[in-house]
Amino acid sequence: MGIRENLKRLKEDLPQQVELIAVSKTKPISDLLEAYDAGQRAFGENKIQEMVTKWEQMPKDIQWHMIGHVQSNKVKYMAPFVHTIHAVDSIKLLKEIQKQAARNERIINCLIQIRIAKEETKFGLDASELDSLLSQGKEMPNIVIKGLMGMATFTEDQSQIRSEFKNLADLYRKYSSFEVLSMGMSGDYDIAIEEGSTSIRVGSKIFGERNY
Repeated sequence: MGIRENLKRLKEDLPQQVELIAVSKTKPISDLLEAYDAGQRAFGENKIQEMVTKWEQMPKDIQWHMIGHVQSNKVKYMAPFVHTIHAVDSIKLLKEIQKQAARNERIINCLIQIRIAKEETKFGLDASELDSLLSQGKEMPNIVIKGLMGMATFTEDQSQIRSEFKNLADLYRKYSSFEVLSMGMSGDYDIAIEEGSTSIRVGSKIFGERNY
């Protein structure tokens, strides 16, 4: 199965309200162009330098989503073009995004990453810190906080994954201003959609296994 066929099959199975972000990290430009030619316009990267390189070479109607952990000192490199930053997990990072968005005379969409996994390695804000961050975000005119993002524990236990997604969806529904709930990847997006995800991040199901 090629990239075009994978995308077609995936999109046929998705509910209409769910956005598909093609996770293209480590993949060559030729693979991205094949997905682009098949109609895909939202791509996700987890390294800023790689995303900048691809942005320079790819058509300019693409929406670039930064889905990996972001270091504040690198925001300036993607601020001229990034569509949505999925992994905002501190007020320090939010302030830097505001600063660089203003400098580029842009509005940048942000999702707040909430820590839902039981693993120590996962980044994210504690749910109890969300209100404070949102109130400070309201003072930042070049940022729109569109909603929440979360990553479930990497486990075979589907009941645990479902529980983590459900907790995030419950939190999401408490805020009427939110439009995007980004949860679910290649291995668990079916559960995420059942629990209310509006945006899934899928790589290997489109492009094949990751290149290291």
